[in-house]
Amino acid sequence: MRTFLAAALRRAGHEIQDYADGETALHALEREVFDLLLTDIVMPGLDGIELARRGAELDPAMKIVFITGFAAVALSSGAPTPAGAKVLSKPFHLREIVDEVDKVMAA
Repeated sequence: MRTFLAAALRRAGHEIQDYADGETALHALEREVFDLLLTDIVMPGLDGIELARRGAELDPAMKIVFITGFAAVALSSGAPTPAGAKVLSKPFHLREIVDEVDKVMAA
């Protein structure tokens, strides 16, 4: 899925860097500045909520969009999510992701 999302966002004109897991993404967030973090919530190891929380600590201006098939369960876990984070639930069409990223980036 990561490959399809990255390709769709690149075709829409976005500059994309994708990472295989939360730990690798966190290391990138520690080294670089990103406008947007688009992450799945449920991932092995460092989950998307913790990744976003740590990313927001590093750069409070970074925008965050979660994608997940388990939004209600994952978000009710009690883990705090960064203010202003958006959540898109699976299933979705790639066009919906592109549109949401466009909206978030324009805000």
